Amino acid sequence: MTVGAVPGGLPQVSAAATCTGGTATDFNGDGLVDTVIADPEATVNGVRGAGLVRVVLGGGKGVSEISQATSGMPAAPEVSDRFGLSRTSYDVDGDGCSDLVVGAPYEDISKDGANLVDAGAVYVIHGTPTGIGAGSRIEGYSQAGLDSHTTTEAFDWFGFALRAGETASGTPYLVVGAPGENVTAEDGKTYTDAGAITYVQGTTTVTVSEKDDGVPGVVEAHDRFGYSIAGTNRYFAVGGPGEAIGDEEFAGGVTVFSHTLTNGLPTPLAGIGQGTTGDAIPGVAEAGDAFGTSISMTSYRPGDQTYNSDALLAVGTPGEDIDGVTDAGSVTVVRIQPSGAYSLIAGIDAKTDGVDGVESQGDFFGQRVTIANTNTSVVTSTATVRLAVGIPGRDVGSVQDAGVVQVFRPLDASVGTNDKILARGSSVLPGTAAPRDYAGIAMTSGATSLYLGVPYSKAPDTPRGALYVMPWTDIDGTTSTGTTTYKPGSGGLPDDGVAFGVVG
Repeated sequence: MTVGAVPGGLPQVSAAATCTGGTATDFNGDGLVDTVIADPEATVNGVRGAGLVRVVLGGGKGVSEISQATSGMPAAPEVSDRFGLSRTSYDVDGDGCSDLVVGAPYEDISKDGANLVDAGAVYVIHGTPTGIGAGSRIEGYSQAGLDSHTTTEAFDWFGFALRAGETASGTPYLVVGAPGENVTAEDGKTYTDAGAITYVQGTTTVTVSEKDDGVPGVVEAHDRFGYSIAGTNRYFAVGGPGEAIGDEEFAGGVTVFSHTLTNGLPTPLAGIGQGTTGDAIPGVAEAGDAFGTSISMTSYRPGDQTYNSDALLAVGTPGEDIDGVTDAGSVTVVRIQPSGAYSLIAGIDAKTDGVDGVESQGDFFGQRVTIANTNTSVVTSTATVRLAVGIPGRDVGSVQDAGVVQVFRPLDASVGTNDKILARGSSVLPGTAAPRDYAGIAMTSGATSLYLGVPYSKAPDTPRGALYVMPWTDIDGTTSTGTTTYKPGSGGLPDDGVAFGVVG
């Protein structure tokens, strides 16, 4: 496949009167939330693992399917491209309709007659007043296509992680992870899979790695910087779960940046790992912890401010051993301040006082995390912040690896006071727990709801996967609005799929 580039960065156009916008995922600009659901293992036109994304328009206005077979796409479905493995949305062109960015990190790229295996690509599918997909303007970018100062190479996995939004000044931004990027450091040595990100803010496009001035950490092989990405309008964070801490390989680390540009680069603020900065972060860096495998960030307004000046960052460490229990997992929540100073809000695992559940080998507590501020217009408090932790290896009764999600109020004095475990078949989460469902492997959230995908569902009623949308207030027990279930063959969704329900 060959993908191109638009000179000067992503295209900018003036606002269109037919799109009103109003939400982060509003692809037809009608002011209603649209839902993006991926199946990166789907067969497309007979091609296994090519992958696709489905968009359910709010207000019952239809379902769109987007794949590399979509008209106008500068690519074609290929085996194991995994189109849809990552997704994000923002209004890049300012027309009032959200635009969808989709990663295909295992896309092969043709260059000078060579086939660069798993180089990766990203695609920008523009929203329109009539929807998104067929008829949309679509751009495809290789790594060098997005930033001409870089080189597209095999196994870069460009597009493995994505995050987009709008800065506090209203400028669109996009962060693209390439955790397989080989980086040549100042010593002249090239380090395999050190990782990098491409950062786009308005007309500025730059590639950043740990070799750049001020970026915490040292370039090392297999750091996989860019494996995970999170962000708000003031900050963004990049996970490198392969980061070595001392002699401990794959201990993991997270780097926090400000969107403020310094010498053309986003400003590095902090490097965070276990046992760093006077033990502000609990735990000890150990081989295989994979701190930063999953990260999530939300805005935070302190009591002495009139705006959300700070952020809360949740970090999953699924490989953490707890009291000798291998891969039980843990989660850390920290507060980030504009200066780059950070402080511990909560360190959570299954043995934390008051927390429901018992740690077991291979639980992978924290394989996925998502944190949300349900009301950014008020001072942040325990009443407004929710944290969901995926535990995909947790058994449910005698059902092995069914997986669960545990919800916390991380600002509680004791995080176990109001925690809730969501297993399939509970009052809020429908379905039946089945072996190797791995519930908790796919999650995201917003101000009103938790989105929980079970793409590997084995239950008879959802054999191709499912997505459940649960209002936070229902999880709290203060309302009974009801969970919305999306599954193939229902609600206008085609009755096919392999791993439907990938979100986050």
